[in-house]
Amino acid sequence: MDDDSPYTRWEQRTEIPLFLASLAFLGLYAARVLAENMPHGLRTLCWVSMLVLWALFAADYLVRRHLSGERFARFVRTHVLHTVVVLLPLLRPLRIVPLYDAIQRRQGEPRLSLHARVIAYASLSTLLLGFAGALAVYQQERGAPGATMRTFGDAVWWAAATLSTVGYGDITPVTSGGRVIATGMMAGGLALLGAVTGSFSSWLLQVFSRESDKRPPES
Repeated sequence: MDDDSPYTRWEQRTEIPLFLASLAFLGLYAARVLAENMPHGLRTLCWVSMLVLWALFAADYLVRRHLSGERFARFVRTHVLHTVVVLLPLLRPLRIVPLYDAIQRRQGEPRLSLHARVIAYASLSTLLLGFAGALAVYQQERGAPGATMRTFGDAVWWAAATLSTVGYGDITPVTSGGRVIATGMMAGGLALLGAVTGSFSSWLLQVFSRESDKRPPES
């Protein structure tokens, strides 16, 4: 898409509001999972609000498909992340790269180097993915027969061990839903860890290369 296309203008106008809406969705989901004694009326309100926000995300997806001018099947194939965050709205906050681009189009040139941006993106994505994954797996595991994940603190510890690819094994999902979530978090952890270590290694190589170029030639 060119920078002056209707698709790009739509993305610039909606990316920040939709990111804030995704954080609200995550907060409402966290309230439903963690506030076990929440009154029925508030729980219903949270559920309805989540449905409204999901409908907003779905409407944005359909508008993007229309503005792209592509057939629906092709749009799904070429915009995988958009499709995933509509099906799994908890992952919507992970769209921080388009969010940053939308902000930079308003403010000018980026203030951070490429390596710093990659590390910042990956670090923030890891925190968001870990929190969302801990909530989702805790909802699946809570009260399940034979579950070792008894508190949300256990879920956070498990998410940290999973995303860091350590996998102590002291807490493991026992439900089918929990194991599906675990599989996705393992894949996400490997990708994010690879992005951070790769970018950091590249930055170190550039630093050492510049230092070598500054040294006077040996006589």
